[in-house]
Amino acid sequence: MALEKITMPQLGESVTEGTISTWFVKLGDFVKKYEPLAEVQTDKVVAEIPSSFTGVVKELVAKEGQTLAVGEVICYIETEATIQRTAGEMKIASPSPKVDLNETMKYRYSPAVLKMAREHQIDLEKIQGTGKGGRITRKDLQKLIELGGIPSIEIENRDEKEELASDTTQKAEQVPEQKTAPVPQIEAQASIERSATEGNVQEIPVTGVRKVIAANMVRSKHEIPHAWTMVEVDVTNLVAYRDKLKDEFMKKEGFPLTYFAFFVKAAALALKEFPIINSTWAGDKIVQKKDINISIAVATDDALYVPVIKHADEKTIKGIAREIHELALKVRSGKLSPDDVQGGTFTVNNTGSFGSIQSMGIINYPQAAILQVESIVKRPVVMNGNMIAIRDIVNLCMSLDHRVLDGLVCGRFLKRVKEILENISGETTTIF
Repeated sequence: MALEKITMPQLGESVTEGTISTWFVKLGDFVKKYEPLAEVQTDKVVAEIPSSFTGVVKELVAKEGQTLAVGEVICYIETEATIQRTAGEMKIASPSPKVDLNETMKYRYSPAVLKMAREHQIDLEKIQGTGKGGRITRKDLQKLIELGGIPSIEIENRDEKEELASDTTQKAEQVPEQKTAPVPQIEAQASIERSATEGNVQEIPVTGVRKVIAANMVRSKHEIPHAWTMVEVDVTNLVAYRDKLKDEFMKKEGFPLTYFAFFVKAAALALKEFPIINSTWAGDKIVQKKDINISIAVATDDALYVPVIKHADEKTIKGIAREIHELALKVRSGKLSPDDVQGGTFTVNNTGSFGSIQSMGIINYPQAAILQVESIVKRPVVMNGNMIAIRDIVNLCMSLDHRVLDGLVCGRFLKRVKEILENISGETTTIF
């Protein structure tokens, strides 16, 4: 009997594998074309794999938590055409008892749904999902959050879930009322697992997304010969200019005007002048990218995602600030799509946001360089040979692939970024 195979898709330009975090179907389930079969995690995105066919699930090759390479088979589906050949047998078979799909699917919560529910204190028991068999989707929660009609979890006189969907293929079990600790806890096996403690050693299970991040970091360090360089930049005029605008900008636009937007713009402009840095090593050749797409790192509590600002050199500082804000919101609300993380050619990382003043970044494979923007700090600086002044200084730290780039071109690139930033002021710059 002919079967159709579903394979692991490529969910990003540099993504080579993915981890099955949750199956939405089981053996024997009937699925329609484009219905979600499973949720997959990579180091860049969490996404659903849709069915390419209408038919019956005949074999689940991959298990939850298993990591597979792009193109590997994850399941087999018997197509509708094959099913029709046995229609006569199906008609004369004894009628099977009706199954309430709402009961079988209601408690199949994906990690993204569980995370959003935990962050917004949403009682999933009170939500009617729009997914298959009543399954609650991220879109259901996003709509509730946007409309403000969130059914919150009752704190008093209620039964709590010990682990809401710790096994996403079974209905969550009720546990007695927690009188000593009434704060609701919603845990997902795919993202937060109980730690096993023995003596003075604590074992912390590694989640699927963390495994993928680890594998990519090891690959980058093993395959790319990293070199490192740094420059100091006097951004006193930039600080004054941004501080003058930020309050009015926030009131008018509804999102913040961050320093990071200026650094991303400066890097994009410098990349136009030094296009070799916007390249990738390809074994017997160097592939130089024409589009300047800046990857930015956005961290959550347990993972790091790298969405992309497309054509950053063509955008204003205002436009870049908007995209930084929107992409960060997508990451933290679980709405990041595969397209949001594809096509990056150079990474700018805002390490200064948590107080770092000097760091060496690991290059975002297969790119050729990453720029770390450190904290802006006030330092005494000698000016005009004999004067000391307090200035706003920032370190820009650059890691480079020494197969593609040499110190000379990177030094000139950083010098140009420095010139752009040090010449930003109300007289020379427009954010629009």
